[in-house]
Amino acid sequence: MRTPAMGAARLRGAFVGSSSGAVSVAAHALGGGVVSPEQPSVALLIGACAAVGVLVASLRLRAGLLELMGLLAFGQAVGHTALTMSPGHHHGSHATTVMLLAHLAAIPVGALLIRGAEAALAKAASSVRRAVRFVGTIAAPARPQVVLVTPRAVTIPRKLLLSSGIGTRGPPVHR
Repeated sequence: MRTPAMGAARLRGAFVGSSSGAVSVAAHALGGGVVSPEQPSVALLIGACAAVGVLVASLRLRAGLLELMGLLAFGQAVGHTALTMSPGHHHGSHATTVMLLAHLAAIPVGALLIRGAEAALAKAASSVRRAVRFVGTIAAPARPQVVLVTPRAVTIPRKLLLSSGIGTRGPPVHR
């Protein structure tokens, strides 16, 4: 049986993995690094961030804000490392400062957004639980009573009615 904690853990894993990839690409581009969809490092980034998301989702504990920030920092480090795996990758020291600042700014913002999403999930789950509990207490409508009808005496139709519609339907035959 699924619990709201399992749903929150999956949500947390999906958000940490996807935001790690998005922030890694954004910070890398902001720092002057080139990211193009043809590079093999993008495929590596997607796989690495998916693995980070699965790892975070497997942690069934309710992560506090500091733990969540640590998980985001780890995910962004993995994502940034995946992007630097492309051949001929380089960026200057100024670019690494801008990238580092972008990563550091995204960590607390992402952690607060993820915690807000977890709180919204918990609130929605409790509202659904209350609604289901309320609907379960409503009594089912009473079964309608079956009324049996006894047939009356069958009347025999008149001979004129029986013979009026029987016969050919075409025009009369000429003799």
